[in-house]
Amino acid sequence: MKFTFLGTGTSQGIPVIACQCPVCQSNDYRDKRLRTSALIEYNGVNIAIDAGPDFRQQMLNSKVKSLNAILLTHEHRDHIAGLDDVRAFNWIMQRPMDIWAEQRVQESIRKELSYVFADSKYPGIPEIVMHDFNGHPFEISNIKIIPIRGYHHKLPIYGFRIGDLTYITDANFIPEEEKVKIVGTKYLIVNALRRQRHMSHFSLQEALKFISDFSPRRGFITHVSHQMGLYVDISNELPDNVCFAYDGLSFEVDTNH
Repeated sequence: MKFTFLGTGTSQGIPVIACQCPVCQSNDYRDKRLRTSALIEYNGVNIAIDAGPDFRQQMLNSKVKSLNAILLTHEHRDHIAGLDDVRAFNWIMQRPMDIWAEQRVQESIRKELSYVFADSKYPGIPEIVMHDFNGHPFEISNIKIIPIRGYHHKLPIYGFRIGDLTYITDANFIPEEEKVKIVGTKYLIVNALRRQRHMSHFSLQEALKFISDFSPRRGFITHVSHQMGLYVDISNELPDNVCFAYDGLSFEVDTNH
């Protein structure tokens, strides 16, 4: 299984519009961050995790020719605002796009994209089929997905374990009973917004502690803001088994379940 970071930035992305800070003005491509999203590729099946406002550019950047499903962590706009652009895959693949989300997130999408679900549909609008999941494991095209409940301040979100990989973004609290699902993971991806504490995201130190608690083969930091610092500076501070992720970074994952 191949995992690709399509985007690693927080809701504003990096550079932030009009910001003159060293990170936003950096010429290092690893400091350019689209909104957080990821791509899973396994046996010819492609699954995106989240589809924020940069979805179109991320599909073009990664040369994604087909997409079987989109898995949503929660309903904030930086994770769903690109769903209208599934029209391209509707046309190329001649089928609706399968969207997997919990009920609350589905209700938000039905409001956000009300034209998609109208009784009288305008020609050319996105074709979407919603699929529900809760806290129990499910499969997309024979790929086992284990939802992991977390909290983005008070908002419930889902992270996911897929084989030996665990992906958690937009969270700063994981209940103890959910942490059991992470035990034994070899690749652990966790959000960290900045060095300072934040009400709804892990700080860098909190994320490093979380990664250390599970002793994965490799840990990754994603969903960062320009307040975190330059890629080269943060990378030099991290433990040997932790990587400061950047857009386009990809790696192969063990598929033993």
